[in-house]
Amino acid sequence: MSSSEQHVSSSQPSLDLPARLLRKSQFTYKDLAQLALSAPSTPLRVIAHVDLDAFYAQCEGIRLNQPEDQPLAVRQWDGLIAVNYPSRKYGLSRHIDISEAKRLCPDLIMQHVATWKIGEEKWSYHEDAYDNIATHKVSLDPYRLESRRILQTIKDSLPASPIQRVEKAGIDEVFLDLSAQVYSTLLERYPELQGPAPYDDPSENLPAPPNAPLEWENDSVVGLETLALNHGKLDTDWDDIAISIGSEIVRFVRASIKKHLKYTCSAGISNNKMISKLGSAYNKPNQQTVVIGRATEHFLKDIKLTKIRNLGGKLGARIANVFKTESIQDLLQVELEQLKREFGEESGAWIYETIRGVDLSEVTPRTQIKSMLSAKSFRPAVNSPEVAAKWLRIFVADIFSRLVEEGILENKRRPKTMALHHRQRGHTRSRQLPIPLRKVIDEIMLFELAQSLLGQLAIEGDPWPCDNLSLSVGGFEDGIGDRGIVSFLVKGEDAKTLNEIQGKQIFIPQLSLKDGGNGGPTSNGIKKFFTKKGLTMEKLESQSPPLEHFGEGTKDATKIWSESLSSKLTNTGDMISLEQETTPQYTCNKCNQSFPMEERAEHEDWHFAKSLEEAESHRLPQTQPHLHTDVKDSRKRGGDFSQSKASAAKRPTTSRKTEKGQARLAFGPSI
Repeated sequence: MSSSEQHVSSSQPSLDLPARLLRKSQFTYKDLAQLALSAPSTPLRVIAHVDLDAFYAQCEGIRLNQPEDQPLAVRQWDGLIAVNYPSRKYGLSRHIDISEAKRLCPDLIMQHVATWKIGEEKWSYHEDAYDNIATHKVSLDPYRLESRRILQTIKDSLPASPIQRVEKAGIDEVFLDLSAQVYSTLLERYPELQGPAPYDDPSENLPAPPNAPLEWENDSVVGLETLALNHGKLDTDWDDIAISIGSEIVRFVRASIKKHLKYTCSAGISNNKMISKLGSAYNKPNQQTVVIGRATEHFLKDIKLTKIRNLGGKLGARIANVFKTESIQDLLQVELEQLKREFGEESGAWIYETIRGVDLSEVTPRTQIKSMLSAKSFRPAVNSPEVAAKWLRIFVADIFSRLVEEGILENKRRPKTMALHHRQRGHTRSRQLPIPLRKVIDEIMLFELAQSLLGQLAIEGDPWPCDNLSLSVGGFEDGIGDRGIVSFLVKGEDAKTLNEIQGKQIFIPQLSLKDGGNGGPTSNGIKKFFTKKGLTMEKLESQSPPLEHFGEGTKDATKIWSESLSSKLTNTGDMISLEQETTPQYTCNKCNQSFPMEERAEHEDWHFAKSLEEAESHRLPQTQPHLHTDVKDSRKRGGDFSQSKASAAKRPTTSRKTEKGQARLAFGPSI
């Protein structure tokens, strides 16, 4: 961006300060401070949208090691779902049929997507998939895996959190809030911004920046020439400098993706998400577009309403129908009150701001999956439970492979529910079951749950013929394995109160599988939560899923799981116990037994569980195990006993029926 030099009038007083310091920016110290916090309200904000170019086609081109100028399309059954940019020169698009695509581009490579096939263990690329739609199911796993690699490369190219703010907006696109990183760079390059505001007043204007040309390299800067022509000159301000720094960062990110993974992508850089997303599509492929703040109106004037984020659906169509236009320029003439009358107070105000380029939505990191779904529409319809079961196995294998990526084997994340959706002659029925908390999630367990759900649907009515089945898991939780045993014994208000007490007073670690010897359990009751008699390493391995039924990825994952388990567990006859190494010893003052210091918390938890067993046996009301050590530790952590006692006192005391196998646990003052 080349800006004309600032000319100072000869009538201005001569001072020792540089002339530019006598001028003021339109932006304030408050705006600068908000930039450091990535506040959506600051006009200095810098947001980028990075969008992979024809992502599915790129994935296949790179996998097949094809040159970048080779025309390539991705096929799914009888249609094209992606075409790369070289093929578009021949007039190809996603809406063209197969025969026409071959006629227009004889050298076109058409790669069918990977599929799951009935009877096979894993998804793969089948040459005859498009002729066997009845026995194949589309797999998008190759693209999901590449998407994750690209996302990680983007994160590795940016400073760590909290400066890094990345939102995955889709399988092939991300938003970046670069504000905090831009703020740091501004202060490094322009020391005059480091000082406090004059008179400690954040509303004071910043000094004007140097009016030197900005380096945009090959970026497309929207409206720059038009703005300079209309105003005669275009003085640089801090928003221009901030967005130019943002464009540098995005160039580096895009170059990193290309260098490490070979993918090209386009980007848009502006001061909000809406404009940056429009910008990334403005000059594809492999380019980036900058929309400076004052060029927003100029940029939007040729954009169709329905191209704007969140206006591509019914709302956008309704606006276009009411006002008989999709032109932003025409809609700018509509008064705010008229929009509110037509679309309601909130929607009308939002539309009014949006068509003027105002968008205060935040870039929110949302990289964790909330649910997973595997589905198949049947042509012809499925007419037997045997065929349906084969598809359920594929759904389960599909979902489990993605659960492995989410860390299910390491117990990092775990779904709570499974749902099955069944469609028959346009009518859909759904059933849902909880996934047992204390069971290891594997393909056998998931398949049994899926069969149970299908059985429920069959009991309620003949499910055949079936036009579509979909299986999903959801309600993911983090670190489910760290729960204490008591959380499985109480529910409702009791559980809520227990959580409050645990958070403030008592730390209940994961229970040990080790027999406590003389100090260990000697009766039934709570003992069942510690041991499972007859569970040996051989039996555990024999209960593992039969690998021949699953895919290669599952074999690898199960092997890793087995090796990891074997390294931590040893066969001790009737029990599985943790291997002991030479560690400092701890002697319990309750049972005089010695244990490695690392097992101290687990052993004390055994005493706690034993006291629960006694409470269960004798029905002692208002008893609370006395965990002196844990209480002391809680005090060190700043636990507030008066608050936790008050919480327990405030619990409802109305009698409720306990579930079978449970006893009510009362938590009153313990010390």
